[in-house]
Amino acid sequence: MSAPNVNSDAHQAPHPKLQHHFHNMAQQLEASILGMWVFLVTEVMFFGGMFMAYLLYRTMYPDAWLAGSNELNEVLGGVNTLVLIVSSLTMALAVRAAQVGARMAQIANLILTIIFGSIFLIVKYFEYAAKFEHHLVPGAHFDPARDPAQQLYFSLYFMMTGIHALHMIVGIVLLFIMLRMAWKNQFNADYFAPVEVTGLYWHFVDIVWIFLFPLLYLIGKHH
Repeated sequence: MSAPNVNSDAHQAPHPKLQHHFHNMAQQLEASILGMWVFLVTEVMFFGGMFMAYLLYRTMYPDAWLAGSNELNEVLGGVNTLVLIVSSLTMALAVRAAQVGARMAQIANLILTIIFGSIFLIVKYFEYAAKFEHHLVPGAHFDPARDPAQQLYFSLYFMMTGIHALHMIVGIVLLFIMLRMAWKNQFNADYFAPVEVTGLYWHFVDIVWIFLFPLLYLIGKHH
């Protein structure tokens, strides 16, 4: 009789998605998640600077900030807030589906998340178009009848919401990549790191908007 192969587990072929510098898939997943969190910390500092500038100038020019805020459409802003909250749910469901290897659920929830993200951008396009129509874009064509300090408000408005929208576009591109991988049935209980870290990024972008909405649309709102 041949001796039992007590080291059979040690000689098992590595997972095809395991990179050579990791010992196992669990370590690779932890490193991926940690890397995304480190990146998101830098993003918090990036947006934090803009939030601080907003709050500083708001204390300096409260009347201009109030007048500028009253030009924003809180209904459209509220719709976009709801859209992003629902998109976070579908993103979480996509991650869970990837963890259990439910291919069709992954595909369906990723498509829904892309749709909700696209709706957000379409609504934002119409908001921006209204600002151009009413000469609320800082620069040579800004409404001369308005307090010049309002240009500071709208400069920060376009900067903060524009950079946020750019992050949304990046997120949608990532979601299309995840959708392609899900379509090829690449995610399962052993390998779902890409969709997991994409989900973290998407949730962060959603949370940023949760802060932008009340700061820009609701603080000091009156009619």
